[in-house]
Amino acid sequence: MATKLFDLSGKVAIVTGGNGGIGLGMARGLAEAGADIAVVGRNEAKSTAAAAELRACGVKAIAVTADVTDKADVAAMVERVAKELGRIDILVNNAGINIRKPPHALELEEWESVIKTNLTSAFLCSKAVHPAMKAAGGGKIINIGSMLSIFGTSFAPAYAASKGGIMQFTRSCAVAWAPDNIQANAILPGWIDTDLTKRARAEIDGLHDKVLARTPAGRWGAIADFAGIAVFLSSSASDFVTGTAIPVDGGFSIMG
Repeated sequence: MATKLFDLSGKVAIVTGGNGGIGLGMARGLAEAGADIAVVGRNEAKSTAAAAELRACGVKAIAVTADVTDKADVAAMVERVAKELGRIDILVNNAGINIRKPPHALELEEWESVIKTNLTSAFLCSKAVHPAMKAAGGGKIINIGSMLSIFGTSFAPAYAASKGGIMQFTRSCAVAWAPDNIQANAILPGWIDTDLTKRARAEIDGLHDKVLARTPAGRWGAIADFAGIAVFLSSSASDFVTGTAIPVDGGFSIMG
């Protein structure tokens, strides 16, 4: 019974930003659980390599090059996935960027770029997959938030605003689409060892040691730490879980 709860055989997942970092960690988990995967990103070479790796799990995997802030690109992406993989059951809204500047130094264009990539893309992709999920009798949407969904910071106002917005957007989708048997949840990563946080460690003095000091698990997260939560929130094991925001942070957010 437990195995079937987490079995994603016959399901199709779209993972935006799925060609590296946390997105690839989740895509690997979904593929290992049996789901076919559409890796969506702007870097065609990276997405193609990721799809090839996922196919080694014995599932179908395609690379789709798309700008998820563009309505037409998103529509074409969803149409292609439905045509080539047959259905859409799972959407992981993981695409994201950050520009590290205090509010007084941030330009409007920089603000808009972060909000569009992190928040507007989640709206566009979720809206675009809704008809397919409703027609299939249900679906799962996973939005990627951040510790900055719940904490403030001096150096990332647009990022924090976008990730706070992700939590409220997730809750709104959960309520709106519950009658369609679509569950929407958010994951809040803590400090994870990725290319993005490597840059953060280079830009922010003492960050590495501060993170370790506050994290009860005593380490930075790995992208592999996201495989399990992705499978749980994509499977029938979470059919009565919706509108939540689950930290995957080694305990960082519970420390005073």
